[in-house]
Amino acid sequence: MPALRRRTVLAGSLALALSLGAGPLTASAASASASGATSMCSSSAPDAEALRAAIAGLPDGDATAALVRIGGCGGTWRGTSGVRDLESGRAADPNGRFRAGSTTKVVTAAAVLRLAAAGRIDLDTPVQRYLPGFLGRQFRPVTVRQLLDHTSGIPAGDGLGTTFEEVYAHRFDTLTPQRVAASAGVKEPEFDPGKQQHYLNINYTFLGLLIEKVTGRPYASEVRRLVLAPTGMRDTYFPGTDPRILGPHNRGYQAVKKADGTTEFVDVTEWNQADRFAAGDMISTTADLERLLTALFRGRIVPRPQLEEMFTVPDHIKGATYSAGLQCYESGGKVYWGKSGGRYGYNSAIAATRDLSRTVVYSVNATDAKSENANPVIGRIITAALK
Repeated sequence: MPALRRRTVLAGSLALALSLGAGPLTASAASASASGATSMCSSSAPDAEALRAAIAGLPDGDATAALVRIGGCGGTWRGTSGVRDLESGRAADPNGRFRAGSTTKVVTAAAVLRLAAAGRIDLDTPVQRYLPGFLGRQFRPVTVRQLLDHTSGIPAGDGLGTTFEEVYAHRFDTLTPQRVAASAGVKEPEFDPGKQQHYLNINYTFLGLLIEKVTGRPYASEVRRLVLAPTGMRDTYFPGTDPRILGPHNRGYQAVKKADGTTEFVDVTEWNQADRFAAGDMISTTADLERLLTALFRGRIVPRPQLEEMFTVPDHIKGATYSAGLQCYESGGKVYWGKSGGRYGYNSAIAATRDLSRTVVYSVNATDAKSENANPVIGRIITAALK
């Protein structure tokens, strides 16, 4: 490992989204028990009262549903609030699938690191050698490791619009990851590789194409073999160009201001997310994401030497918080590693201390999931979960 790279503790936040009205609430809590706590446990039992209050009253103007799983050595808590859809008002399904957004990057990074452990990928080799023709001559060599930790300098690729109205109009269109990568490769670099850190989906678009190139198999198939199957993530899949969420799910909505000043909640559940690819196309459940979190941190998916990449941020870059697939932040004197994600109608996140003394997984059907403002429901969940 290069001398300039080490583990660091940096401040950050998982609260990424926004969200609607007043409906069913179900929750269950289990305090520390002989099977859930140890004498060396560094976490208290989850605050069931605070967690119930955090997700109470849904749907409201900020979210239509919330699914939460808190775990660790201090005990577990499971909670569900809100509705499956606004029309029927049926209680939200605690096992419902949802668009996991950028938590997909954790799976992609794990797959790349497993291939690195098997000698199929060299993290210090330029991606230009693996994927010739995508990046123009204006780009200096970009290593696989620089894609993993967002220090590549590759700019964002083209999309199907910049506003909700524009992208919503194209929600059933297909924009391939190859086109996204090619569009980025003809632009000017944002910075020289390794000099700055800028979190962008394009890095993981290239990693998905890299996985396909070195294995000769589709990204979804190879990631299922390398990560989903050994983790037991049976309810997780990659829809590709299919706009539907297959199986039980809670519908997603986007709040849209109308000309008369009123707010309309537009159903955004069906959406072709093919351009998100290895950066954010995954559909999952909170139970599956919890399985991913615990198996990964225990070293059951990525071998220990390569796993260190996921707990290492480039310390020579001021303000860097991202490692390979994860983000590092500090709360209450504890260091957490995690990843959040957002697609229209859906926000999700996984986070844990490295020793898994506290784990947090949530899915919130936020009504402004792509907003840069903190969603109040998510903020309450995080505050209650990290007590």
